[in-house]
Amino acid sequence: MTTDNKSMVQRALAELMETGSVDALEPLLRDDFVHHRPDSTSSTKAEWLAAVQAALTPLADMRVEVQHLLADGDHVVMHSRRQLPDAGPEVAVVDIWRIDEGLVAECWETIEPVAQAASNLVWWEPAGR
Repeated sequence: MTTDNKSMVQRALAELMETGSVDALEPLLRDDFVHHRPDSTSSTKAEWLAAVQAALTPLADMRVEVQHLLADGDHVVMHSRRQLPDAGPEVAVVDIWRIDEGLVAECWETIEPVAQAASNLVWWEPAGR
């Protein structure tokens, strides 16, 4: 099952980037799919698909390089680096997908601009250092 889950996520994301449409992604999401963000907001299947579709046009020339694609049981994790078009910033992205009965039930996503990575490594240090 782990291999099937990994293949499903990999295939869906490849089709998303190749076609520029969420049509390949939509049938792979449960009706009660939830997308989670680090700021504690979440979106429903329809909200998330609309947001992804809206982002695809201006990001059509984005370069995506998958660094790691790992699967364990019902979870698939993808770590990628993405270069935004028109000399936009490079971002590192981690997506965690939870699969339930062959469909994606939840996704967690964290995006960090690569240029800001060093400053984010010192969050635990006391102020004034």
